[in-house]
Amino acid sequence: MSDVVRLALAEDIGSGDVTSQSCVPESQKARGIFLAREPLVVAGTDVLREIYDQRGGVDELKLFRRDGECAGPGDVLATVGGRARTLLECERVALNFLQRLSGVATAARQYADAVAGTRCRVLDTRKTTPGLRALEKQAAAAGGVTNHRMGLYDAVLIKNNHIAAAGGVRPAIERARTSGLPIEIEVRTRAELHEALDAGAAHLLLDNLSPAEAAAWVREIGGRAKVELSGRITLENVRAYAETGADYVSSGAITHSARAMDIGFRLELA
Repeated sequence: MSDVVRLALAEDIGSGDVTSQSCVPESQKARGIFLAREPLVVAGTDVLREIYDQRGGVDELKLFRRDGECAGPGDVLATVGGRARTLLECERVALNFLQRLSGVATAARQYADAVAGTRCRVLDTRKTTPGLRALEKQAAAAGGVTNHRMGLYDAVLIKNNHIAAAGGVRPAIERARTSGLPIEIEVRTRAELHEALDAGAAHLLLDNLSPAEAAAWVREIGGRAKVELSGRITLENVRAYAETGADYVSSGAITHSARAMDIGFRLELA
C-alpha cells in the first residue's frame, strides 16, 4: 500500500501544492469531513492513515464507517484534523482512493446480494487497475465476494492458450501438477470436458455459455469437479448463472467497470 500511496501523492502534489502554499497560512489548523453523497459500501479507509502519514501526519483521524459497512447520503465516513495545508494537499488523493475502492465494494455487494440464497459464490478476477490490485481485491472482499487468485503466481489456471502450448488438456494438467498449487482448467468443448475429467481435473472453468447451456454442462459434470462460470456475466444475469448449480461465477466487471462513488470532503477551520 505504501508504494502505491507514495506514487499517487507524487503524481498529484509534485514539487508542492502551490495553491495552498500561496493562499493558506502555514500555521492554520482545520478539520476535514468525508461525507457520502449516495448509498454505498465503504472501502479504502485504511489508506487514509497512510496518505496523511506520508505527508507529515495529522492531529487526529477518526473513522465512522469501516470497510464493508454501508453508508447513505449525508453520512460521515471519517474526519481528520491537522494543518490545513496538509488536509488540502491530500484531499484529491484521499478521495480518489475512497471513491474508487468504495465503488468496487459497492459493485461487489450488488453481485453478492444478487446470488443470495443460492449455493454459488461470486469471484473477482485479475481485471484490476494496474498497481491497485491488492487494494481493489480487498475492496471486493469487503463487498462480500470471494477473492480469486491474486496473480499468476499463487494458483494454476490453464486456459485455451495454455492448452494449445502444452499440446492438449491431459499434458497441461499432468505438467501443472508438478507445481503443487491448486489447478483449474478451462474447457470449451465436450471432448475437452471429458478429457479433463478423465485426467482427474478437480476444478473446471466454463466460459461464455448461456445459463441454459451452463446448466446442462453442470448436470453432465455431476459433481465430479468444482465448476466456475465466466464470460458475459453481468449484474442482470448473474443470478441465472448462479442457479445453474455451478459452484462459482466470476465477473471482471466488479473491478474493471465499477463506478467511482460520490464522496465529498468539507473543510472547516479549527
